[in-house]
Amino acid sequence: MKLDIEAVAEEAKTWRRHIHQNPELLFDLPETAAFVAKKLNEFGCDEVVTGIAKSGVVAVINGSRGPGKTLGFRCDMDALPMSEQTNLPYASKVPNRMHACGHDGHTAMLLAAAKCLAASRDFPGAIVLIFQPAEEGGGGARVMIEEGLLERFGIEEVYGMHNEPGVDVGSFAIRSGPFMAGADRFLVTINGKGGHAASPNLTRDPVLVSAHMITALQSIASRYTDPFDPVVVSVTFMNGGNDQALNVIPASVKIGGTIRTMQPETRKAVEQRFRDIVGMAARLFETEAEITWIPGYPVTVNDEEKTRVAVSAAANVVGAGRVETAYAPSMGAEDFSYMLEQRPGAIILVGNGDSAYLHHPAYNFDDRAIIYGVKYWLSLANQELGRL
Repeated sequence: MKLDIEAVAEEAKTWRRHIHQNPELLFDLPETAAFVAKKLNEFGCDEVVTGIAKSGVVAVINGSRGPGKTLGFRCDMDALPMSEQTNLPYASKVPNRMHACGHDGHTAMLLAAAKCLAASRDFPGAIVLIFQPAEEGGGGARVMIEEGLLERFGIEEVYGMHNEPGVDVGSFAIRSGPFMAGADRFLVTINGKGGHAASPNLTRDPVLVSAHMITALQSIASRYTDPFDPVVVSVTFMNGGNDQALNVIPASVKIGGTIRTMQPETRKAVEQRFRDIVGMAARLFETEAEITWIPGYPVTVNDEEKTRVAVSAAANVVGAGRVETAYAPSMGAEDFSYMLEQRPGAIILVGNGDSAYLHHPAYNFDDRAIIYGVKYWLSLANQELGRL
């Protein structure tokens, strides 16, 4: 049975707004996961598994035309710990929680695709629908993989989709190769010798060291790496001293921040250069530095062949002229990268129009994008598995 896609997309708008009103964080998504699982069971999926990575949900839809490939379609479900400032009638009901990255829209689109696919089944092979927790800093994709997601469900290829403000609704954007940055974080504690600000010669001033260190770290991007290989080094945190004791040089200062890279080999080289600069700057002024390096998401690398697959599927929906195939890489990070390290696939961006950008308190997913996202998933299934 073939469903009216437009009607299903309109229904998905109500699902999206329900999820938007009830945001949950990281791995703790009991209401969202229960809502998703209930819908998937109602649609008649062959298998609905809950509890992967605590609150992840996976559904299997087997085609009616015999054996074939098994594709994985993935979305993310979690919100962000921030306050919404949209004044929408369906704004978040939970203080300091907000769907500010559009994961509510991603979930609704994949649910709508699931409903259509389960009704049709006119394809060989199987489609595995992955509703993932903890994209926003928790690495939910990595945890699902560690718990056997890819092997358990026999996933051979994996595809993702994310909305993108600034890209017109009804358009898509993608690029082959490195698409989103690897994102690591750091904390450095500079231990010196405090004392009276009137006698700095008797101290080993960690404030001075931090100033030299921060300046030197900027040379990584400007003088150490290839200018055509994007690198960002941002010191975003500094803490030392006491504003009630301005005549005191503190004994220690802390700085912290993030480093973004687009090539796996550059990522390793930049980390080593960072450690060298921090260590040498500390020794230069007879202080010591303790480094806490916090590895983040890997570089998101779209497979060349599967990028062509995604481009073709999107072009079937909106026409080739509305698919940007060389979209600028983003220094943002995406934990779908873990899945792309394990299986060939690609992530594509669906336009969210002229909205506030991701992670902004005024951001809102544009419901007009839902139909395009649903049609993309169906086009991708049709292209890779057969007619629907």
